[in-house]
Amino acid sequence: MGLFRRRSLKSFLRRIFGKKQAKIGIYGPPNVGKTTLANRILQDWTGEQMGSVSEVPHETRMAAWENDVKIENNGSSLYMDIVDTPGISTKVDFKEFINKFKMDKDEAKQRAKEATEGVIESIRSLDDVDGILLVMDSTRDPFTQVNVTILGNLEARNLPVLIAANKIDQKTSSPATLKAAFPQHPVVPISALTGYNSDDLYSHMITHFGKKKSRKKRR
Repeated sequence: MGLFRRRSLKSFLRRIFGKKQAKIGIYGPPNVGKTTLANRILQDWTGEQMGSVSEVPHETRMAAWENDVKIENNGSSLYMDIVDTPGISTKVDFKEFINKFKMDKDEAKQRAKEATEGVIESIRSLDDVDGILLVMDSTRDPFTQVNVTILGNLEARNLPVLIAANKIDQKTSSPATLKAAFPQHPVVPISALTGYNSDDLYSHMITHFGKKKSRKKRR
C-alpha cells in the first residue's frame, strides 16, 4: 500500500466547489506527543483514533492518513486531510532500545531499521502537504539539533508552520521559552493528553491553514 490513500469523492468535490481543505502534516521529534495530538483532534471531531502511543520512541514508524476531518471554531471551519508522521531523528541507535527499553538484539535492530525508514518517509511526505503542525515538547530545551533542522527544512520549503507547544500539563513546562526561541512562527500552548487549550489550537489551525499560501518552487 502506498503512503497516501486515494482521496474520497467527498474530498474531491469539496475542492471543486471551493471549500477550504488542506493536507496537514503533524511533525516533530519522537515522543513529543504527535500521535497523542492526532488522536485528540480525531476524538474531538470524528470520535476515532489515529494510532497507538508508547513511551518507547519511534512507536509510529509508518505515516498514517485520516481524510475529511472538519474542525470548527467561532463560525469558521476547515476541512483537512491529516497525516501523523514518524518522529524525525538525526540518529537512530538500536543500542538505545536494548539498554533503555530492554529489547533483545534482533527486536532492537528491527525497530531501529523501521524507525530509520520512518524518518525518511516523514521527510519525503513534506512534498505532499500544504501545512505543518509542528509538535514540540514544552518541557525540553527548544534549541535541539532536531528542532532546528526540522524548522530549517520547513522554512526552506516555504510551508506554513504552526507550533504546538505540547505537555503544558506538566510542572516543568515553559511554552514561553518556545515562543521566544521561534518568534517567526505562531506558538500555541496545549496539552494533547488532557485537551487543555485545544479550542485555541483549532482556531489557529483554521486561520493559519485555511489561507492559500504559495510555495517556493524547488530547483
